[in-house]
Amino acid sequence: MRWSRPLPRTLWGPCLGRALQPADEHIPFLIHWIWALKGECSLGPHRALICQLGSSVVNGPPSGRHEQLFRSTSAAEAIQQHRRNLAEWFSRLPREERQFGPTFALDTVHVDPVIRESTPDELLRPPLELALEHQLPPARLPTLALSQLFDPDACGRRVQTVVLYGTVGTGKSTLVRKMVLDWCYGRLPAFELLIPFSCEDLSSLGPAPASLCQLVAQRYTPLKDILPLMATTGSRLLFVLHGLEHLNLDFRLAGTGLCSDPEKPEAPATIIVNLLRKYMLPEASILVTTRPSAIGRIPSKYVGRYGEICGFSDTNLQKLYFQLRLNQPDCGHSAGSVGVSATPAQRDNLVEMLSRNLEGHHQIATACFLPSYCWLVCATLHFLHAPTPAGQTLTSIYTSFLRLNFNGEMLDSTDPSKLSLMAYAARTMGKLAYEGVSSRKTYFSEEDVHGCLEAGIRTEEEFQLLHVFRRDALRFFLAPCVDPGHPGTFVFTVPAMQEYLAALYIVLGLRKTTLQRVGKEVTELIGRVGEDVSLILSIVAKVLPLRALPLLFNLLKVVPRVFGRVVGKSREAVAQAMVLEMFREEDYYNDDVLDQMGASILGMEGPRCHPDEPPEDEVFELFPMFMGGLLSAHNRAMLAQLGCPIKNLDALENAQAIRKKLGKLGRRVLPPSELLDHLFFHYEFQNQRFSAEVLSNLCQLNLAGVRMTPLKCTVVAAVLGSGKHALEEVNLASCQLDPAGMRTLMPVLLRARKLGLQLNSLGPEACRDLRDLLLHDQCQVTTLRLSNNPLTAAGVALLVEGLAGNTSLTHLSLLHTSLGDEGLELLAAQLDCNQQLQELNVAYNGASNTAALALAKAAWKHPSLELLHLYFNELSSEGRQALRDLGTAEGGARVVVSLTEGTAVSEYWSVILSEVQRNLNSWDQGRVRRHLELLLQDLEDNRGATLNPWRKAQLLRVEGEVRALLQQLGSPGS
Repeated sequence: MRWSRPLPRTLWGPCLGRALQPADEHIPFLIHWIWALKGECSLGPHRALICQLGSSVVNGPPSGRHEQLFRSTSAAEAIQQHRRNLAEWFSRLPREERQFGPTFALDTVHVDPVIRESTPDELLRPPLELALEHQLPPARLPTLALSQLFDPDACGRRVQTVVLYGTVGTGKSTLVRKMVLDWCYGRLPAFELLIPFSCEDLSSLGPAPASLCQLVAQRYTPLKDILPLMATTGSRLLFVLHGLEHLNLDFRLAGTGLCSDPEKPEAPATIIVNLLRKYMLPEASILVTTRPSAIGRIPSKYVGRYGEICGFSDTNLQKLYFQLRLNQPDCGHSAGSVGVSATPAQRDNLVEMLSRNLEGHHQIATACFLPSYCWLVCATLHFLHAPTPAGQTLTSIYTSFLRLNFNGEMLDSTDPSKLSLMAYAARTMGKLAYEGVSSRKTYFSEEDVHGCLEAGIRTEEEFQLLHVFRRDALRFFLAPCVDPGHPGTFVFTVPAMQEYLAALYIVLGLRKTTLQRVGKEVTELIGRVGEDVSLILSIVAKVLPLRALPLLFNLLKVVPRVFGRVVGKSREAVAQAMVLEMFREEDYYNDDVLDQMGASILGMEGPRCHPDEPPEDEVFELFPMFMGGLLSAHNRAMLAQLGCPIKNLDALENAQAIRKKLGKLGRRVLPPSELLDHLFFHYEFQNQRFSAEVLSNLCQLNLAGVRMTPLKCTVVAAVLGSGKHALEEVNLASCQLDPAGMRTLMPVLLRARKLGLQLNSLGPEACRDLRDLLLHDQCQVTTLRLSNNPLTAAGVALLVEGLAGNTSLTHLSLLHTSLGDEGLELLAAQLDCNQQLQELNVAYNGASNTAALALAKAAWKHPSLELLHLYFNELSSEGRQALRDLGTAEGGARVVVSLTEGTAVSEYWSVILSEVQRNLNSWDQGRVRRHLELLLQDLEDNRGATLNPWRKAQLLRVEGEVRALLQQLGSPGS
């Protein structure tokens, strides 16, 4: 896995005017951002961004020219109410956008896409070959700003009808939303009245007759009383027809008669045709948006200007989009989220890393040519780096992304099959994606693409559907490869989309062998007639000697079971490949899948593969994650809206096959990154019962070295937090864990017997959460390792409160936690409040003789404490001797201060040196060298003081170990 739709489209319902209530506050403030563009493929003059701050609901209509025609107070109030209703309706956000913050509004981050003016001759040219369909438009062609769409053409003629077209994902819906909101806020003074229509809404009415006035009044109630004035507004009346591909228009007079009366009931298609003919309301202005395949439904003689929406063909536009969206003040602080929001510095760093990757990694810049994929990149980064809303998964982000772009639309409204666009994409692009995953490749030749698109096409209708898909949506899924090593090939727009579509292809049951396709039909036929024929023949056989025939037909009953086993074996084979991919250690560093995805978007430095591995070894660790995620109930419901339903029985059988394979391979001990991938799969699946069964044997949670971001903490807590059985060990060493992450992981920490939190830079604030953990009535922690964290004496003051009320802890390591004398004195004063502690390690804390001796005396009196570690503290020779004497006294805890005990080697010498070896690079090397030299001197003195040859040999061996450590430090005396 190496490295997503524009802002959501709006559906305009029939009750818009009645449902929306006026709002009277929060006038938006208008700021113009002028951005100097320096792109390599500039399409024209520099573009401007309009950014509005605050609520998108306007207080009142701007003082404009509408009073010139609508002079009466009632008409002005109707227009005012119409503006408010439109502003409120078009400002509503879907759930996918609310993740960016509670006050996030689309009009605060809008960046206009490039609109290139085109000509009818251009549209009449034959389609280009696949390899050329993705080329950027030539820089010499003129570009248009939104305010220039209705300017006179090159010959000075008035433009009344403008057709904007663009493939899926270029931002047609967002552009319409922006234009409507601009009119609501008075930024389109050329139009006194704007009436938007959704062609999808009009198509749902069928041939039922209704007049234009009825259509407007039903949708925009405030305009009911001023409809007779529409004819007098002339060109200052603007109709917006969004999504013309949903209407099947016939401009022949034999098919659609002439009609000029706005009050005469006709079929909606007839009214639209006469509006476009300029036979009804001939002076009105019309803006049409459509997909490229439907441009020909309007004869060019009725169109004054064509404009192609080209997306963000300049990387500066992409950077601006990312900067505005990711730098929202409350981005990363959504309702119901867990954790803390990102700081402004962290957001700036994120934007800077993404900008650098856009400049150096041309493939991601090619993907972000479509504004929709800019949205997907932002949503993915928000998922990876911001607090995660409850229930949000990576799979749900990609499914929502496709729902925002396709929204259950039909591929071709004129085709009787009514096939959904997403279902067609799953069948064709899913096949290509799965073949790539199976053969471990991400680059596809033109022959590969043609083979998947044209497989099984036999009829003229099927060729027409393919033509529509190629023109409207192929660019959404595939992009030309810009890698110099693979010229003339294609890649999926983002690599994760290949893995998502491959998983979708499997869970929809589209992958079928010839035996499965033929066998299913034969089996269903035999299953229907087998029992009836067997019954008839059994009756006939009592009269006639045909006893062999019933036996033969009884054998036919076995066929469905045999076919079921064949299908089951196929599912098990897919599950086996999926599980092997999940547990595959694919690269030298073997980052977990979440870090890999973040690095692919933001860029990464250093080698990705082991030097001995082949460079073309592609990995697809997201494929199993998406497989599990698509089987979740939430994603299945969204896919059903897209026309891609997954049957409950198929989902159950796939889940059973996956559980069977996970149960076998999941029992082995996994590396930390692969273990996190395993947990992330369960998080995507969102099935607690399934996860509880598969993870029932998990006893050790070793995530040492995994960078525990807020998302990863949420993943671990969601998957393991509801478990019942205890975890023998939870190792979170060197995980960059913070107090917020600890609070998220609290349900998991409560189940741990041995808890390792060393090397996490936890400070006094974290001790508050540790205190709460130890005082919890469900705490099972017996061993707590906090070494190499700057807890300080302030943190220990909180920690001893937890020790006083805890009944489970027996081993506590506070090695190198900056306690000092104050910290040890606090421990000495409160040690007797805990009656279960058996071992305490406070080595390397800079404590002096007095504090160390006070703690040793408290330990000697403790009823259960057996061992106290005090080595590497600032102790004099007299202090060490006093501690040795106290530690060897009968009836108290043993005190470890050196590598020797008298003239013999201490039995804990290997423990001390292993701790030093483990932390050699992280500790202060000067202090470590000084302490090692003191230990070496102590060993040499004791070796000279003993005559026992066995002891001399042991002392010499330990001296060698110490000298080796000094040599690693580069000590001059080594």
